[in-house]
Amino acid sequence: MEYRTLGKTGLKVSEIGFGGEWLERHEENESVALVQYAHEKGINIIDCWMPDPKSRDIIGKAIAGCREEWIVQGHIGSTYQGGQYVRARDLAHVKPAWEDLLRRIGGGYMDLGMIHYIDSEEDWERSMHTGYLDFVHELHEKGVIRHIGMSTHNPQMAIRAVESGLVEMMLFSINPAFDMKPASDNLESMFSGYDAGLHGIDPERARLYRLCEEKQVGLTVMKGFFGGRLFDAATSPFGAAFTPSQLIHYSLTRPAVASILCGFDTREQVDAAVAYETADAEAKDYASVIAGAPLHAYRGQCTYCGHCKPCPKAIDIAMVNKFYDLAVEQEKVPSSVREHYLALGPTASDCIGCRACESRCPFGVEIASRMQKTAALFGK
Repeated sequence: MEYRTLGKTGLKVSEIGFGGEWLERHEENESVALVQYAHEKGINIIDCWMPDPKSRDIIGKAIAGCREEWIVQGHIGSTYQGGQYVRARDLAHVKPAWEDLLRRIGGGYMDLGMIHYIDSEEDWERSMHTGYLDFVHELHEKGVIRHIGMSTHNPQMAIRAVESGLVEMMLFSINPAFDMKPASDNLESMFSGYDAGLHGIDPERARLYRLCEEKQVGLTVMKGFFGGRLFDAATSPFGAAFTPSQLIHYSLTRPAVASILCGFDTREQVDAAVAYETADAEAKDYASVIAGAPLHAYRGQCTYCGHCKPCPKAIDIAMVNKFYDLAVEQEKVPSSVREHYLALGPTASDCIGCRACESRCPFGVEIASRMQKTAALFGK
């Protein structure tokens, strides 16, 4: 298992994480064993947005005795009222639900205290200007939550959170289909409407990834498999099927992403996800699927897939393109981006314009031209 630093939190998280929402569908002992099996495979981050006692108990029992080895995302504002999930900002419901979460998970703290599920402007205002946010800060100041995060499916709300300086990390929904859709405060709309001639990554989502990288706000990924729809050509908006390794690689090649949290029902599903770590480039190749799909190919956009390799001058073209995209919209190239760019060794200035990379690019990116622009932007 490979581990990445989760933004400015400094936490080292496994590239493959555990999304816990399916745990309650099985007998408690089966789900406890599944979480423990994932840990044996090197998984060390788990999300608990679920308010129901069964899911929380399963996670608490599974990590008992090794709590310090786990990084838990616990959500503030996910409540259980009358046997139903209710997203709440009223402290009369938020506080007891949070105390219940702490008690059932164990340890007396949460590694990542998540401002739970803000997708609309109205909910942002309701959350930011009431006692709810004061409660979040109080928990942080007391060390009950070690880092503040937020979950959202809306890039506009995510951008607002990053620009506010409030969060150190974000739980955000990322997959090739979602990345084509414009911002919405209606999650259900993200699963439909793909017959409208959509092409390439939505500019706001691309901006969010760049901003998170620049501000060192780490991303963990939810809904990376599009609810399983991307595994079947009949339900995939692309008209083509992907594998778990391809979708995992897509998420992990987005700027600022540290971990993709997969929902698991079985050990076999854990094994399929963890197999990503030993998969070869062909098995991870999402770009050929997108480029060869009958619908919605990303023409002219670099997706950092790496098909352009090898370069005769040993330039890491995908990373050069990523740093160019991170820097090009800024008034001045951020010093952190410049340092990472220069640390690559061979840079865009070393490009000889042979264009061999362009014949290998599945999206028709004019790479030599981008190398010239990058060299001019960063200087020799």
